[in-house]
Amino acid sequence: MQVERVFSFKDEFNSDKIEVRIPEIVDPQYGMFTWPAAPVLAQYIWYNRDQVEGKHVVEIGAGTALPGLVASLCGANVTLTDKEEYPQCLENCRQSCHANGQTAIQVVGITWGQFTPNLLKLPKAAIILGSDCFYDTKDFDDILATVSFLMVKNYQAKFWSTYQERSSSHSIEDLLKKWGLKGIQIPLEGFNANDGNIGGSNLSDLHTIQMLEITRQ
Repeated sequence: MQVERVFSFKDEFNSDKIEVRIPEIVDPQYGMFTWPAAPVLAQYIWYNRDQVEGKHVVEIGAGTALPGLVASLCGANVTLTDKEEYPQCLENCRQSCHANGQTAIQVVGITWGQFTPNLLKLPKAAIILGSDCFYDTKDFDDILATVSFLMVKNYQAKFWSTYQERSSSHSIEDLLKKWGLKGIQIPLEGFNANDGNIGGSNLSDLHTIQMLEITRQ
């Protein structure tokens, strides 16, 4: 069953606003519906839209692509990526793009931790996005290997990542060191993401969402 969820982001000080339409499918595959961390990352992008305007942005594990679409609507040149072995998720990314008139966005299948031709051909990104990629601990090392590779192309790149804290034992601190990366936590109140109802949705209510900015050491 397919449904459509609408997210809206607006500036409290002026009339700037955007609306994002996200087609979702009730399906056990991770990327077919919007996870609670995605609106938080989308809100951070909206709040910092001057940092993405005119920049190359790559979203990993894009799923329904809410953060990437917000970046695109804010003037970024966006490439969406998700797992090569999930063609339905990639197609859902494309449907999200079409639903918002963002047909110039590229959708690319990659496999985290594998240096495939598709990964090698990704553009030099100023900003890398990832919402709730840190879900399954077996993927953590591969995710950071992919992020580290993208940052080799641009040493000034930033990885903006939100995730739902599910266990205090699911730390990436040692893996960040392994890949020559460092992370700082961004307080949610710093970009008006601490009161729920983000983007007109209550997806993030009652969930513990964390926001990280990861860069090279």
